[in-house]
Amino acid sequence: MAEGNSQPVVVEMRQIERRFGSVVALRGVDFTVRKGEVRALMGDNGAGKSTLIKVLTGVHTPTRGRIVFDGQQVVINSPADARALGIETVYQDLALVPLMSIWRNFFLGRELHKQVGPVRWLRKKEMSEQCRKSLHDIGIEIRSAEDKVGTLSGGERQSIAIGRAIHFGAKLLILDEPTSALSVAETQKVLTYIENAKDKGLPVIFITHNVNHIYQVSDSYTIIRQGEKVGTYQKGDLSQQDIADLITGAREK
Repeated sequence: MAEGNSQPVVVEMRQIERRFGSVVALRGVDFTVRKGEVRALMGDNGAGKSTLIKVLTGVHTPTRGRIVFDGQQVVINSPADARALGIETVYQDLALVPLMSIWRNFFLGRELHKQVGPVRWLRKKEMSEQCRKSLHDIGIEIRSAEDKVGTLSGGERQSIAIGRAIHFGAKLLILDEPTSALSVAETQKVLTYIENAKDKGLPVIFITHNVNHIYQVSDSYTIIRQGEKVGTYQKGDLSQQDIADLITGAREK
C-alpha cells in the first residue's frame, strides 16, 4: 500500500473529517495525488468519496483536517476558490449547454473579447480556432467547432469537457464517473483522453465504480468505505476481486 510515485505531490488532504450534524460522513481520511498520476477513487454509494471530492472542490468545508495544494496549505471555501487554484472538475452532467456551439461551450464564462470604443465584441473566429487546436493537441478531433454540443455523443461531450479543463491550465483534473453512461467504444476513447492528460503531466482523480477501467488507466487507487479510508494500492497490488471485496467489506484491509 506504499506510495509508488516519486513525482512531486500536487494535493495532500490530511485527516479530513466532515460532519453533517450528528452524522460523520468522513473520518480522518488521508488522500494524496502526485504529478502525472491517475488516482482512482473508489467506494460504494454513500461510502464518502463524493463528500471527499466536494471538500477538495469547496462545496463542503471540512469539519477538521487540512489541505495542501502545490506545497501550500490552502483553505477552499467555494468552487471558485478551487478553480482559482487550478482544480477543474468534470461532473457527470458536464455543465455543457446543448444548444450552444462547441467553441461557445469551450469558452463559456471565459470568453475572449475585443473592445471597439464602448462596445465589446466576441472574438468568435479566434475562439473557434483555439478550441479546435486545443482539442487536436490532446488527441481529440472534431468535425467543426461550430457544431452544436447537442449533436454530439456522450463520449464526445466528455472529450470537450476534458479538453476545456486542460486548455485553461488545470493543475488537477477530477473526473466524476466519466464513463458511466457510455458505450464500450466511447468509453475507450475517454480512457485514452485520460491517458493523454497523464502524459502531459496532469494529475487526474478518476472517480469510478468500474474496476476494469481503473486497471486500464489508473496508477493507483484509494478505496473508501463508510467514511473511512480502507487503503491506497498501486496498480497490480490486488486482483479485481480483491478490490470489489474491499469496496463491499467482504474483505478487510
